[in-house]
Amino acid sequence: MNNLKPIEQNNQRVLTTAQLADVYGTDMEKVNRNFNRNRERYTAGKHFILLEGMELKQFKATGQIDLSPNINRLYLWTEKGAWLHAKSLNTDKAWDAYEMLVDDYYVKQEQLNSVADHYQNLSPEVKAIFLIDERTQKMETRLNQLENNMTIDYGQQLSIQNAGKARALQFLGGKESAAYRDKSIRQKAFSAIWKDVKEYFNVDSYKNIRATELDKAIEFIRGWSMSGRLCREVELINSQLQFSE
Repeated sequence: MNNLKPIEQNNQRVLTTAQLADVYGTDMEKVNRNFNRNRERYTAGKHFILLEGMELKQFKATGQIDLSPNINRLYLWTEKGAWLHAKSLNTDKAWDAYEMLVDDYYVKQEQLNSVADHYQNLSPEVKAIFLIDERTQKMETRLNQLENNMTIDYGQQLSIQNAGKARALQFLGGKESAAYRDKSIRQKAFSAIWKDVKEYFNVDSYKNIRATELDKAIEFIRGWSMSGRLCREVELINSQLQFSE
């Protein structure tokens, strides 16, 4: 981490994709693949800075880092962008590296100097107390951020999965119903409930629901209703069975 060459753009510290991959213990291909798979989660200017054309030419001229002359676009990752990549990789090494980036890299030198000036007239003992308190507050903030964005674990996934199956089964009329035994109708019902869950919580899989929203997800599933058209199909096929009996 100490050998990481500082790069700045738009008055903030940033990292190239190659630097980010190296720090996180992975390769550029995986970083780019995670980015492309979750492109909608990233916002230009907030999570990354994309340099092309004249902007890229001007950046190259600063000589902050050696770049191939053949590069025609360059992604620079901000602190928030580095967090999203750590979340995508979700390895202990990536999270440890992210913590070090926050503490040692993304903090610009002038910010460190400002803190030092603020405490320069205090005794060493009082300085130590303030610095420990400040570091503790930062750590608590980061832990809260991690907790608020942590996705459900395997056991919680099973709870949501079971709740979804039970609710869909209820609308189908139980396992003995004609609707349940009809593979096409059964698949439609299960697909419908998971589609609505993903849309409501804005995730690509129910497994990515935040742990803090577990209770809300189960409540949503228990209150879920089948669409009118599909509900009518279920009623018709079940009523046909009753009529034949």
